[in-house]
Amino acid sequence: MDLVAPEKKIFTLEEACLWRKSLRKQDIRLVITNGCFDLMHRGHADYLYRARCEGDAMLILCNSDASVRALKGPTRPIVGEYDRAFLLASLAVVDGVVIFDSPRCDRELAALAPDVYVKAGDYTVETLDAGERNALLQNNTRIVFMPFIAGLSTTNIIQKIKAE
Repeated sequence: MDLVAPEKKIFTLEEACLWRKSLRKQDIRLVITNGCFDLMHRGHADYLYRARCEGDAMLILCNSDASVRALKGPTRPIVGEYDRAFLLASLAVVDGVVIFDSPRCDRELAALAPDVYVKAGDYTVETLDAGERNALLQNNTRIVFMPFIAGLSTTNIIQKIKAE
């Protein structure tokens, strides 16, 4: 198995689109998921492993620091965007990471047209952001929802640290 340095798996959207084209030519099914991934924990690792099992390659759309603040509040993220992307890219199940700067990733999903999109089980097709859902449906992307491991969340970890 060839190891790829994590920094080589962090792409701009334009680089990811070129990579996506090469995957299509090779008939490789692309899985995309997205999120903040602020403090990595076992729940993230389990989720990412199971997401990767849905296809042949996986790209993660990782929220930028600004978009995490917009979604989670002014005290987040705990870990900066490049460090989060590097950690994600260091995982064997991850083939690429793109940092995106808006609260929603509809632009990136439309440009990359994944074969499979994986989202956490607290979502349904109806509760997905309308722009993201439309980008996926227009590209005939299969949408998969993965259940959480109970009790594992970044918010819970932060609350536990604050309580000590």
